[in-house]
Amino acid sequence: MPSGYGAEHKQVGLKELVARVPDGSSLALGGSFLHRGPFAFVRELIRQRKAGLEIVKQSPGYDIDILCRAGAVRRVRAGIVAMEGNFGLAPWYRKAIESGAVTLEEHACASLTAGLRAAAFGVPFQPCGGLHGSDIPALNGWKAMPDPYGQGEPVYVIPAIQPDYAVIHASEVDAQGNVRVAGTSHWDRIMTRAAKSVLVVAERVVDTAVFTAQPEATLVPHFMVEAFAIVPNGAWPGSCWPAYAIDYPAVERYLEPGDAALDAHLALGPELSL
Repeated sequence: MPSGYGAEHKQVGLKELVARVPDGSSLALGGSFLHRGPFAFVRELIRQRKAGLEIVKQSPGYDIDILCRAGAVRRVRAGIVAMEGNFGLAPWYRKAIESGAVTLEEHACASLTAGLRAAAFGVPFQPCGGLHGSDIPALNGWKAMPDPYGQGEPVYVIPAIQPDYAVIHASEVDAQGNVRVAGTSHWDRIMTRAAKSVLVVAERVVDTAVFTAQPEATLVPHFMVEAFAIVPNGAWPGSCWPAYAIDYPAVERYLEPGDAALDAHLALGPELSL
């Protein structure tokens, strides 16, 4: 059990939260595209010059792009990758993959979810439909198994994917480390069940009575959370519904070329004002 796992030690500063992640770690990042991603955490990874990271996410965008731009990534397991319709593809991610600087294990969102489910369920693989006719199974060396009940065609099985950490951005957390989000949880639930440990950045701390009054709304129970940090607006420049929307001008400025543009963007992170 990691040091500081007890409830009385779970709230830490963002810098300490990120410092728990060694170089070479595998990180599953919550949220989807520009929505409720742990972006303050991602920027702090860059400030601490973390290196050799593996990023696992069904639909990354800004997070994987800025990490590739900073040279922090060695490997990616991802489905669709984009900066969303306003901005097109993720340019520094694309450059990193095409140059060979970063290795890609290409997935469909469903196949990545199947691998995470296998890890969460403690089994070596998970069946996944919808892959027939695609080149992805052959590209990754995935195996197909016959239907043991003889009722259907062979089905591809995806090897278990167990990240070292799931890192999510939450709407609120209590002092014990219980976590919930407003709106859709995207793939955060299965990520937190698959990973060896869970780190959380949240908008605010609320009283535990909020959770006990509506326990079914708890996304991640406290006993799964290693540590959390409070960073209001920590999903910037993305959204965190219903608190704030995407800061489209900030994303547009981030996409400007050059080290100066990246440095200027990092200097605007709301986490720096804490």
